[in-house]
Amino acid sequence: MEEISFARAIEFSTGQKRQHMTAKPTITFAKLSAPRKGSAILLLADDLAPSATGHACDIANQLERSFAVSGFKGAFGSSMELLAPENSPLDRLTALGVGKLDTLNEHSWLRLGGAAAATFRGRGDVTIIAELNDQPVSAAQAAAIGAGILLRSYSFDKYKTRAGEEEDAGKDSARRLTIACAEPAAAKRAFAELLPVVEGVWLARDLVNEPANTLGPIEFAAAAKALETLGLVVEVLTERELKKLGMGALLGVGQGSSRPSRVVVLRWNGGKAKDKPVALIGKGVVFDTGGNSMKTPGGMEEMKGDMGGAAAVVGAMRAIAGRKAKANVVGIIGVVENMVDGNAQRPGDIVKSMSGQTIEVMNTDAEGRLVLADVLWYCQQRFQPRLMIDLATLTGAIMVSLGQFHAGLFSNDDELSGQLIAAGLATHERLWRMPMGDDYDKLINSKNADMKNVGGRYGGAVSAAQFLQRFVKDIPWAHLDIAGTAMAAPSSEINQSWGTGFGVRLLDRFVRDTCEGA
Repeated sequence: MEEISFARAIEFSTGQKRQHMTAKPTITFAKLSAPRKGSAILLLADDLAPSATGHACDIANQLERSFAVSGFKGAFGSSMELLAPENSPLDRLTALGVGKLDTLNEHSWLRLGGAAAATFRGRGDVTIIAELNDQPVSAAQAAAIGAGILLRSYSFDKYKTRAGEEEDAGKDSARRLTIACAEPAAAKRAFAELLPVVEGVWLARDLVNEPANTLGPIEFAAAAKALETLGLVVEVLTERELKKLGMGALLGVGQGSSRPSRVVVLRWNGGKAKDKPVALIGKGVVFDTGGNSMKTPGGMEEMKGDMGGAAAVVGAMRAIAGRKAKANVVGIIGVVENMVDGNAQRPGDIVKSMSGQTIEVMNTDAEGRLVLADVLWYCQQRFQPRLMIDLATLTGAIMVSLGQFHAGLFSNDDELSGQLIAAGLATHERLWRMPMGDDYDKLINSKNADMKNVGGRYGGAVSAAQFLQRFVKDIPWAHLDIAGTAMAAPSSEINQSWGTGFGVRLLDRFVRDTCEGA
């Protein structure tokens, strides 16, 4: 079977072809040497000490005279450019600041790659001299620079036509990029390990950015199904099967849409056969009007991104399969559309979940937790995982609490929480643990059913997590509320996109650090 990309999956489902795709720079690794053509980027710490004997000596000497005039001091991510330097075959020299050497961490090198990509001009050759104060950077650091460049280079422009071409003509880009480093062969191998993760982030961003008229539940399922070419086993459950399973909570959300709901199961069997899988679960509301508890019009267009949790799970599964992780991982996404018509559920309706518990739907805009309730139960019943992590753009309340720089972490397990927080710090997809407890749980008690789907105005993110916990058996579980980080988050060196792909690198790192070889 030929490999089917996300773009092809969408094309199959909608009949549309991707007219524009992000142009990825071609990245190669070479031995340290001063480039003889094109553009060169030199890394400089905040002491501005140029290489006295290194491969960038001549380049540094030409830049040094410009530092005082430009005010360049080597702060992290800052840059200074010298055009057509005298007595040099190069078109352009750029100094890129890396700040204080003792503050650089693993994520810094990814960010440096993004900062370097921001300096690209035109479409010629660019060489990054991966050397600091006569000391070459490591193979892993050089590879991270390359990954950062790719993450920065992402853009979603498939629907732009002539206007898009005009914008592309002036866009900063580099088609042939060389990272000159001490260990090019080792850097190339390290980069090959990072590339599937980058592609997973790109896929998640594509899914979140895709408009809802072309990405419904069926199309989303097709995009996930296309990943079978990587060795994933993918199943798509239709509404008929979901009804047989008793997923009344999930199906109730989608009953107002003309587009049928789906549950998609992606399995990666890279560990020992006897090992229980790690389960990743995502909320996939492809568009959320709020249902009969309708949202206000302002900003409703952003609700095409209410499937950011499912996008992160699919992107993470692509990364895990792409690098052939030595772990058993199952990803499950509930994909629905929350619309309004004569069949849409009403406030006050009572639905029966797959667990048998009944839910009074007080607010049809609190729909994501209804989707996750059935998927969480299904996951435990079928796979008996060692732990579960769900991701969802679940509440605006978490943004009130944490803004857009941390996702909320709710969990019944201290060890799992610590592992996720550590993975978030390593990838800079940061988490902040929020409280849970009986006092919050009482907020969702209902007079008419086993529970209601909202707990009142205060502590909304916490009561939502308490709702989900009622569908979790006695296993380690974590809920990540990514409403503030999955879309429209502040731009960074490695992301200029509305859809961020948040969660892909976090989940991949968690699996790598805590599950592989365990």
